[in-house]
Amino acid sequence: MDTNKKIREHLSALSDGELPDADLELALAAMHGADGRQAWDLYHHIGDVLRAPDAPGLSPGFAQRLAARLAAEALPSHRAMTASEAEPAPAAVMSDPESS
Repeated sequence: MDTNKKIREHLSALSDGELPDADLELALAAMHGADGRQAWDLYHHIGDVLRAPDAPGLSPGFAQRLAARLAAEALPSHRAMTASEAEPAPAAVMSDPESS
């Protein structure tokens, strides 16, 4: 198993408000290291760019097309999403500037 890949997946899910509670401790511990902090910053920067109404270098409607393609993808076979995970976490909803 690629531990660094798993940690990056956890941090990505945490930044999206989709990390299961069981993995929270591992993700938070990863942010104590330089690699974890760098990944966390990168995922937030990516999110900020994708949510920006005038994102540089992206064609009009890019974020909407990306969201639609991601929604159409099948879940990874190693874990099925539960109904509670399908709903956005309250923190994720509050931090989304488009939801205000």
